[in-house]
Amino acid sequence: MQKIEKSEREWRAELTPDQYRILREKGTEPAFTGEYDHVFEPGTYRCAGCGTELFSSDTKYDSGCGWPAFFAPASEDAIEEERDASLGMVRTEVLCAACGGHLGHVFPDGPQPTGQRYCINSAALELDEK
Repeated sequence: MQKIEKSEREWRAELTPDQYRILREKGTEPAFTGEYDHVFEPGTYRCAGCGTELFSSDTKYDSGCGWPAFFAPASEDAIEEERDASLGMVRTEVLCAACGGHLGHVFPDGPQPTGQRYCINSAALELDEK
């Protein structure tokens, strides 16, 4: 996947303040406040920073965690994962593989067939409805 590189000035000009805080500064939105937490329309979820296809509505489910949850990414190369030891715990951070934007975290307590719960910030996503 081709990497998208922009200056922080460019990112600030293109993103809303919430998108910038989450995607570029690894922030999060409060639980149960995101636009897509309870949206289940068919479509494709793309990175709000660069438009890369990240998740399909076919893999979205209501996990009750307060953020949009998916059991699989759109493709293996859509996301990257990194160890996150912030906040006194160890988690697996999920990043957009194209622009490096912080999306959320993945946990091993999701439904089958993957057993994964990709817990993603709504502000990091844009839904292209079918």
